[in-house]
Amino acid sequence: MPTGDADLEAPAEPAEPDQAASPEDPTVTQEEESAIAQEDPADVVQEDDDSPIARELADLSARRKVLEETEVHLTGRTRVLTVSNQKGGVGKTTTTVNLAAALAERGARVLVIDLDPQGNASTALGVPHTSDIPSVYDVLIDEFPLADIIQVSPESPNLLCAPSTIHLAGAEIELVSQVAREHRLRVAVDEYLAKNPERLDFILIDCPPSLGLLTINAFTAAGELLIPIQCEYYALEGLSQLLGTVQMIQKHLNPRLQLSTIMLTMYDGRTRLAQQVADEVRAHFPKEVLDTIIPRSVRVSEAPSFGQSVLAYDGQSAGAIAYREAAVEMIRRDSASNERGA
Repeated sequence: MPTGDADLEAPAEPAEPDQAASPEDPTVTQEEESAIAQEDPADVVQEDDDSPIARELADLSARRKVLEETEVHLTGRTRVLTVSNQKGGVGKTTTTVNLAAALAERGARVLVIDLDPQGNASTALGVPHTSDIPSVYDVLIDEFPLADIIQVSPESPNLLCAPSTIHLAGAEIELVSQVAREHRLRVAVDEYLAKNPERLDFILIDCPPSLGLLTINAFTAAGELLIPIQCEYYALEGLSQLLGTVQMIQKHLNPRLQLSTIMLTMYDGRTRLAQQVADEVRAHFPKEVLDTIIPRSVRVSEAPSFGQSVLAYDGQSAGAIAYREAAVEMIRRDSASNERGA
């Protein structure tokens, strides 16, 4: 499995502390995006308008058109991906929820397993997760069947969620004394896939920002690892530790786990630092990094407070378009890999 250079270092900080763009910078600010997303390009772009907002509108319009004309074909196999990075605030839950919604929109049947005690993925999918609702905690500790806790997101019949509740916060301690503590989620997932007649195309596991027993359960249950990396200075710090843990899991618990996807998130094109981080990650992981980059977006940040993905909250925004493009790219990569394997 290509895991890149173990001695990754974050790029040096630029000499200039002020990284704000010049007035001629074509990148649109977060506030401007909110206005842009609600406008029809035909209403706001004049034929001879070459302003940054006009160029951004034209770009979004062109990307939407490409997505509408793009066809993808699912392989028919179930991919189980763990979305993990022990650094907090890099967009793990945001990536899990919006990628799942984008895949479901493309006709894939997707299950999101919320393994984070905060339960943010459950909230964003509009799924109830109060303390009295059966959750992933019951699966891990009391061996409930996964089918007994799964709920359908109101956003799409193709989008399912195994919710987290506050009880999961104590699961790390309770799992210590359990038999086969690292394999409990894998057993539950395997049983669900074996007994459930409706095929799943994707299972996305949202992990807490740590490398404890919950995350190890996710690594053991999955075949693939998806790492969201924030395009900021500290993004690469700790990545070597994560890759070292993955190698340990491969050796002792799950030899089929592989790093398949890296997604660059929270990209701010107004700073040179963001481009430096992106270039550094691509240099170490040329095959794993998606071409699609997820930008910083007001709409992406606002959507969870309404119990929605950004696709449902504002499907025309730059963030929604980026996650749609990422979903298409993942499906296409899988199809191409499947054809080569055949």
